[in-house]
Amino acid sequence: MKTQNSNQTIDNFIKVVVLAVLILASFSIAQPFILLIIWSIIVAVALYPFYQKVINLFKGKKKGLVSTLFIGVLIALIILPSINMTSSIVDSSSEMIVNFKSGELKVNPPNDSVKDWPLIGKKLYDVWAQASNNLQSFIADYPEQVKSSVGWFFSSFTGFMTTILLSLVALIIAGVFMSSADSGYKQGVLFTNKLTNGNGKEIMTMCTNTIRSVVKGILLVAIIQAILAYAGFAIVGLSSTAGILAFAVLLCAIIQVPVTLVMIPIIIYVFSFADTTPAIIFAIYGIVVSLLDNVLKPMLLAKGLQTPMIVILIGALGGMMLFGILGLFVGPVILAISHRLYTSWVSNEIETI
Repeated sequence: MKTQNSNQTIDNFIKVVVLAVLILASFSIAQPFILLIIWSIIVAVALYPFYQKVINLFKGKKKGLVSTLFIGVLIALIILPSINMTSSIVDSSSEMIVNFKSGELKVNPPNDSVKDWPLIGKKLYDVWAQASNNLQSFIADYPEQVKSSVGWFFSSFTGFMTTILLSLVALIIAGVFMSSADSGYKQGVLFTNKLTNGNGKEIMTMCTNTIRSVVKGILLVAIIQAILAYAGFAIVGLSSTAGILAFAVLLCAIIQVPVTLVMIPIIIYVFSFADTTPAIIFAIYGIVVSLLDNVLKPMLLAKGLQTPMIVILIGALGGMMLFGILGLFVGPVILAISHRLYTSWVSNEIETI
């Protein structure tokens, strides 16, 4: 009997070792593609309701062709605005560099009323006046601040364009995932059932709802704010830099930094060259655009979710700081699952008292 138990222990140990080796080997092989696969799954989950409506519209006929056209249209919708924005940023940057080298790059002088602003008026007026009188001297006096600001912007732009390219590839893979979504969902439920004692369907529903809420509540709102801001910049007379400024708005909105930090300096600058009435209209418009997320985000982010919105926001911010743009989606899902497990555990504890 003892020998039989000993042999069984050895067999179990060998199985665990072999399983561990297989898992580690599989992870090592798939590691270069894990980020792309996760991003593709997120894209597929976010787009699937719309994809299903398109398939139903054609009554399931020629599903492969419809899926290909669906993905093709989405790729075009990403590529065309990205090319337009990139072209605008490159042209604006090139023009600024040429004007700077030739000494023609100018900053409009501040109004005297800037001095009367509380707390920062006098200091802001002096710095602004120095930049308008001699930009080269201003850059020489503040080299680190200028360098860090320009470096941050272009590194952020590079990272954003990398994300766009990754999204295009992920979109193609997501089309494959969506075409076999039913079997993928069933496999996900079976796997989570193993981990959660039969609550797999509930966990899967929570994960999909969380991803879709983050897409609508953060990304969609950020895109809306950037488009509206771009329109305002172009109309008020900042068309040459509208692409750069709109990208700054988009970036701040995605990383959950108040858009007012971008809009307020622009509003101040507009008052320096525009007539009073257009400047006031633009200021009101800019503030409305800046605060738009306060209205849309609660409506879209928490819709259909049982997880508190504060948990989703913390997950989005913390996940993005830890994993980059991908963490914007992974973070809320992880915290949502943890919150669900915690509430279940507490509820069971309460029931047993």
